[in-house]
Amino acid sequence: MAASHPVLITGAGGVGRTVVEGLRARDVPVRVMVRRDDDRAARLRALGAEVVLGDLTRPETVSAALEGPRSMYFAMPVSPDHLLAATVVASVAREYGELDALVDMSQMTVSQMTATSTAESRQQRLHWLAEQVFDWSGLPVVHVRPTTFLDNPLFTTLPAQTIRAKGTIELPFGAGRTSPVAVDDVGRVIATVLRDPAPHVGRVYELTGPRTVDMTEMAEAFSKALGRPVAYVDVPLDQWREEVLSTIGLPPHVEEHIVTMCRLHQQNRYDRASDDVERLTGTPARTIEEFVAARKDLYLG
Repeated sequence: MAASHPVLITGAGGVGRTVVEGLRARDVPVRVMVRRDDDRAARLRALGAEVVLGDLTRPETVSAALEGPRSMYFAMPVSPDHLLAATVVASVAREYGELDALVDMSQMTVSQMTATSTAESRQQRLHWLAEQVFDWSGLPVVHVRPTTFLDNPLFTTLPAQTIRAKGTIELPFGAGRTSPVAVDDVGRVIATVLRDPAPHVGRVYELTGPRTVDMTEMAEAFSKALGRPVAYVDVPLDQWREEVLSTIGLPPHVEEHIVTMCRLHQQNRYDRASDDVERLTGTPARTIEEFVAARKDLYLG
């Protein structure tokens, strides 16, 4: 990738911002496509990024954003438009772009799915289909499949409430094991790939924390990090959905995805561990204890 060609970043939320920071720290030019010119856009400009307005479901704005970049990071928040956006990006990039690499933010659940599996959420199915579209397009694609994020409200704001009130983490995960990964670690991997994408084209990277734990072990890690006892309380999924999740006011598509994630945790579908973070960046993925210790104020108030 020539230094004169900007990297196009979409989905400039938590992971995307980390990618921008990583690239700008190495003086790599960055163009970020956002839907609104707001405070977040201003913060991206402050990092030295070029900010353009656009919508991944609108081909004309994707085409304009692709004028110049030779590599791209594709990501969206949880959305029923995920497959549409991926199809638009693949179509426009084939016709108008000159990409040397397209890094696709997918999900680790995809690696356990088939064309006819039905246990997954609609969002997970959209990720599976989007991967097929990118692969069929013939574009130089890199798929990045993180497991659950440590930064997810399931592991941050929700347990913060019960830890402060009762010293508990209350989730419907049963005895399943999990290996959540920090947003910053995923961002570091993507920035590493985008700085020199050629060796990574055609590969799939599965990103997890350094080891799998059950929820009792996770509570023990919280206890060590916070310096106070924390216990895990397993809550029936239907009860948790009615008493906790439904009170947040999430869109139905997002709520269904979270409920499915919980059910798949119960079925031990998240008992996966990979060393891809360390292998690609040279730095191990953050442990649960390290992540929580850096956010004591959030959990303890």
